[in-house]
Amino acid sequence: MTNSPTPTSDGKALAEDLAEALLTPGSAAEMLRLLNDLCTPAEVRTLAERWHVARLLDGTDLSYRDIHDATGVSTTTIVRVARFLRQEPHQGYRAAIDQLSKDKTNAG
Repeated sequence: MTNSPTPTSDGKALAEDLAEALLTPGSAAEMLRLLNDLCTPAEVRTLAERWHVARLLDGTDLSYRDIHDATGVSTTTIVRVARFLRQEPHQGYRAAIDQLSKDKTNAG
């Protein structure tokens, strides 16, 4: 999208514009400020919980029940995150987890 947006209801264009905006923060603190403006506190918490579950599923041997008991996240959400982490074609969780691991390896 351009710097001068025009009204649209095109979901793909809106998502692409949002993705561009999400690339602008230069730090975790700046990203949190953007998320706090974009989302309600409950939405930020939901996103954060999904990310936490993805990292637990990838980095531990905890069962879905163990993750639910430790975090309070519903097993339905845990199953959904697991499906997107392991089966769906988008592989967004996988790319982010791998990038963070790569960044830690390069920093250490």
